[in-house]
Order: sequence, then C-alpha cells, then structure tokens
Amino acid sequence: MNDGGQNRTSSSSDEQRPEHRKSPRIKVSVPVELCVPGNATPFRCATSDLSEGGCYIETIFPFPVGTILEMSLQLDGTLLALGTVVTCHAQVGNGIEFTKMLPEDQEELRAYLEAARKAG
Repeated sequence: MNDGGQNRTSSSSDEQRPEHRKSPRIKVSVPVELCVPGNATPFRCATSDLSEGGCYIETIFPFPVGTILEMSLQLDGTLLALGTVVTCHAQVGNGIEFTKMLPEDQEELRAYLEAARKAG
C-alpha cells in the first residue's frame, strides 16, 4: 500500500514541475520542415507553440529524446535552426529546444513572437 502512495506522490510532483523555459511560449501554428542529419527525407509538420528557445510539434510519430534536427520554420521568411528533441509524448508530439540559430534568424523569431503577442 505504501508503494502505491509513493507512486501517486511521484507522479503528482512530475505534473507540478517548475517551469524551466527561458522565454514564454506562444500558441501558434507555424509550418516546419524537419530533417535528421544523414537522412535526405524531410518531415513536414507544424508547431503548436513557439518561443525564442524552442517549439512543440504535434505528430503521431514523434522522434526519440536526444534526436538532433535541422529545422526550417516558415515565418515571414524561412528561419533555419538546429534543435534537439527534449520531450517525447507517444502519438502526441515532441518538445524541441533550439540549439543553434544565426543572429538574424534569432531576431526574425523575436520580432515574429512579439507581433504574435501583441496580436493575441
């Protein structure tokens, strides 16, 4: 019986984990094309939310945690980034952290998110 209580406590604390994101997420659907380095076949999907630090994509075939992705996001122009999968939810999607992005792409993303915050 006590083991059951510990499991409930453990899962309860998982659900109430503190927020670790450095920047706020915006609920926005942005077309994105993902490529795994070494695989020529692109994977097309859309974000369900986006921030300066990463995004969440919805897909029934999520990538495993740790997968490195080359990303093209279609904002006002095409934004290029490298990202790493940080969460994997079976038949739901992936949380992706941006790990490399050119300064001009970072600025385009920042401006896009600011406009989305003001509009929404």
